[in-house]
Amino acid sequence: MLNIVLHEPEIPANTGNIGRTCVAAGARLHLIEPLGFRLDEKSLKRAGMDYWKDLDVTTYIDYRDFLEKNPGAKIYMATTKAPRVYTDVRYEPDCYIMFGKESAGIPEEILVEHQDTCVRIPMMGQIRSLNLGNSVAIVLYEALRQNGFAELNREGHLHRLSWEK
Repeated sequence: MLNIVLHEPEIPANTGNIGRTCVAAGARLHLIEPLGFRLDEKSLKRAGMDYWKDLDVTTYIDYRDFLEKNPGAKIYMATTKAPRVYTDVRYEPDCYIMFGKESAGIPEEILVEHQDTCVRIPMMGQIRSLNLGNSVAIVLYEALRQNGFAELNREGHLHRLSWEK
């Protein structure tokens, strides 16, 4: 099972949206405090819709607490400061993909410790970053693709509408 880690997320709607994406993708969500909201906030639940109850989510007091409770975790750091693109690495089925808070990203001191696993999403010119929810979806679904979309529904079925007869 893949793991999405949000380091000090600030916007409840983004985290709710990411939670919904994690449920759809069969991924766990890890939230490193401090959070810019309370987990019972209405906007968080609204963005996560009725999926929030199905979410496998764990919170941590701080980054050190996260590391202590996930020893030996392979962690990829999504950052605009990375020298390589997110499609250039091979994501293990149980890896962790970390994203930083909306206003500042992952702290530099953490990135320096994980330089070899930093990845970026290519963007035009001087664009600072994408929306956090979009960034998570892009990288998470690449990791899922690389792992054969294990256990995910890979096909849908169209039903002929009654008025088309």
